[in-house]
Amino acid sequence: MENGAAKPVIVAIDGPSGTGKSSTSKAVAAQLGLSYLDTGAQYRAITWWMVTNGIDIEDPSAIAAVAGKPEIVSGTDPSGPTITVDGVDVAAPIRTQEVTSQVSAVSAVPEVRARITELQRSIATSAERGIVVEGRDIGTTVLPDADLKIFLTASPEARAARRSGELKGADVRSTREALLKRDAADSSRKTSPLAKADDAVEVDTTELTLQQVIECVVTLVEEKRAAQ
Repeated sequence: MENGAAKPVIVAIDGPSGTGKSSTSKAVAAQLGLSYLDTGAQYRAITWWMVTNGIDIEDPSAIAAVAGKPEIVSGTDPSGPTITVDGVDVAAPIRTQEVTSQVSAVSAVPEVRARITELQRSIATSAERGIVVEGRDIGTTVLPDADLKIFLTASPEARAARRSGELKGADVRSTREALLKRDAADSSRKTSPLAKADDAVEVDTTELTLQQVIECVVTLVEEKRAAQ
């Protein structure tokens, strides 16, 4: 392209927890000068709001009725992504066990997915230089026309070891069980299940260091950009 202006590139990175998705996505976005969106944080944010406001998580109709209420704002700077709900910084509280244990139930409600999907699409399409969007249904549902789709995988053992390392002192076996339970819930839900898009490039991170995964994805994005 003339004057060196690269066309904005939209990169979708999907996969289950513990595959290195967030670390990879942030690093790739920072390295290539792209925006970054953690869609999981948005689902956690709406779950946090439901829990904080005493909504019955067991009742999908109760969740659906208030899905449009919280105002969720995501900052897309990969070096310091932010998330607020109704103006409150929720970056820390959305990572609590209370939210983690309930996010699958809230995320499965179609009205919640419709609301958050719309938010994600508007952020992705307004990213001037392009964006790396990470989640579980980005390549299949949220951004099916993304320029590049990547699906990260890893063995349950590797994923549990990484997660328990993040969750200081967590027992690997219970972490593995929790991960598999969440995968089952997210893969079997009717609305936008966790799934690999047909045209996604699968990257198995089990035997790779984080730096190797980042290099692999950066190369894929650069190849895509060069071909545009």
